[in-house]
Amino acid sequence: MQFGESIPDNLENKWRYELDRFVTENKEDLAALAWGLKNEWENAQDVLGIDLEPEAHFIRCSRQSLEELNRNVEGKIQEILGIIENYNYNEEVAMIAINQGQIKLIYYQCESSPSLCFDEKQMSLDSLIEQLESTMKAIKWKG
Repeated sequence: MQFGESIPDNLENKWRYELDRFVTENKEDLAALAWGLKNEWENAQDVLGIDLEPEAHFIRCSRQSLEELNRNVEGKIQEILGIIENYNYNEEVAMIAINQGQIKLIYYQCESSPSLCFDEKQMSLDSLIEQLESTMKAIKWKG
């Protein structure tokens, strides 16, 4: 585990570095989006995801699809599933990022609650998605 702001010298880790920067720079907006979608979706076990292929966009990950993925990778994402199952979406943000057969958990707590972030944003979910996806599409994930 490496701490600090050093840019990775290999492409395999560059997307994780860029993702961490994106999340840090957009924490409140992502919290607002995750909270808003969670309240809109009928199945409360679904989680927001970011798929970086073919270009960065948001996806909805069902609990069933994540459990199937966990079975396919012989339980290697069990800890991620545990966090997703037990986090409090009124206080925390949990999302999954997917890139070229790799998965990364995004998990954090804002200074403001996600619902307050959503209320302060005063923007529709569609507009918020469009804004964040536009920002993601401008990032060079691969080099």
